[in-house]
Amino acid sequence: MLNYNQALPDQKLFQDLQMKEIKPIMKLIVRGKKREFISAVGKSLNIFLPTEANTATQSDKLTALWLSPDEWMIFSNNALKENTNTYDTETLLNRNISKTNLGAVTDVTDQFVMINLKGDKIYDLFETGSPFNFNLFKTKKGSVAQTILAKIDVIIHNQDKSEVNLFVRRSFSQHLFSWMNDSASRL
Repeated sequence: MLNYNQALPDQKLFQDLQMKEIKPIMKLIVRGKKREFISAVGKSLNIFLPTEANTATQSDKLTALWLSPDEWMIFSNNALKENTNTYDTETLLNRNISKTNLGAVTDVTDQFVMINLKGDKIYDLFETGSPFNFNLFKTKKGSVAQTILAKIDVIIHNQDKSEVNLFVRRSFSQHLFSWMNDSASRL
């Protein structure tokens, strides 16, 4: 049985801002360049990998984020059982991608923490700690940005005008969450 340790102990509620870790969410990095790779992922998961820079695609069960011309993060839309670290999606991709030498599949579930932010003050919070210009980003649903927030590398996925998923490496998650908590209390 898997001993899952939540990275962030609780959720925080402020006026017009809610922050909480969504766990456990399966997260995979897939890499490949060939046209057959993109086709095999699409057929295996019933989702198209986004080919336009800094965009995302979504199905009922999965979301795919474009990270580079040959790299995507695929994560589950719903929380999974905490007592396992075996995922059907990973098994399927390993069989159809890795074992056929079309690309690579890496499980990064334990490496990244997903923090969901909701509210009207999300971008006010981001602007206090990031050099990224969020003006266009916040208007495009499904946008993806890889930037720095409080000197920490993050991946930000725009779910909606007032909802964002933020991915941060587990080792930096508590520091970032503490910084966001402190900064949000001043907004």
